[in-house]
Amino acid sequence: KGFSSTFTGERRPKGDRIFEALGATDELSSAIGLAGEFSSEKGYTFVDQLHKVQCMLQDVGSNIATPLSSAREAHRKRTSFSEKPVLELEQWIDSYSEQLPPLRAFILPSGGRSSAALHFSRAVCRRAERCVVPLVQAGEADPNVAKYLNRLSDYLFVLARYAAMKEGKEEKIYIKPEP
Repeated sequence: KGFSSTFTGERRPKGDRIFEALGATDELSSAIGLAGEFSSEKGYTFVDQLHKVQCMLQDVGSNIATPLSSAREAHRKRTSFSEKPVLELEQWIDSYSEQLPPLRAFILPSGGRSSAALHFSRAVCRRAERCVVPLVQAGEADPNVAKYLNRLSDYLFVLARYAAMKEGKEEKIYIKPEP
């Protein structure tokens, strides 16, 4: 009938922004899974980090599926989302950024299959973040969920650049077309 239930048991229309955010988060996990498979073929050690991210996205989904307006304390406790994963992402970003040449131009999604898949994941991540921010602003989701997605998009961008560098693939840069 076009309705679905949140973790709290509340029935909402399938077009509700909670289900939009859940769908975008699920797509993000799938995109990261694909990027992880391409990266695994190259033997990258960061594949374990991508798997950990996918697990964290399950926790992100649990928080989103538990609107704070209808959550009891037991729900909140079970689906809370801490700042710890955000800080871990920041450490990973710093670690890979230190190994990269400085960014001097706008990078187009490119740099080989692993890199391009990571760039695609980043774009999906940004959409998921755009879906989550209104939930946070409305007090329905934990602000750390939005922070996590924000930092995750940066992590995926840095990782895409790192994969291109490791594979010796050229990152295509934006060149303004002649009028």
